[in-house]
Amino acid sequence: MEHDTHTGHAHQAEVTWAMAAQATLHCLTGCAIGEVLGMVIGTALGWGNVPTMVLAIVLAFFFGYSLTLRGVLKAGVGFRTAFRIALAADTLSIAVMELIDNSVIALWPDAMDAHLDDLLFWGALVISLAIAFVVTTPVNRWMIGRGKGHAVVHRYHH
Repeated sequence: MEHDTHTGHAHQAEVTWAMAAQATLHCLTGCAIGEVLGMVIGTALGWGNVPTMVLAIVLAFFFGYSLTLRGVLKAGVGFRTAFRIALAADTLSIAVMELIDNSVIALWPDAMDAHLDDLLFWGALVISLAIAFVVTTPVNRWMIGRGKGHAVVHRYHH
């Protein structure tokens, strides 16, 4: 927090797009690991679209939270507190990213029926994650500017 000498009020330091992009990239990493792993497992096992997508979303949240949890635990915070911090920091970001990513894949003609050896499978996945990154970055900027999201996590970084 910075102190405004003109008004006497405290306010957040300016949040840059670079800060928001870095937070979103962190989120994207966990989401991409879970998303790819879920899609690969579901597709390889011949599962239908819905169970494959559900697995991908569950794994995206798991890996997204896990990456944040790992960093906060490294700072010496207890597990319960670290878990609450990860939930507070990442839930909205992961949810937006997953909503956009999965909507793009679901709406992309034939993408849900593509197999692991199809360029369409990988191309749709990469493009959907890129679009999700672009849409989620302003969400993270807004949250950080209000002391939420990854602003909470950065208090624990050394």
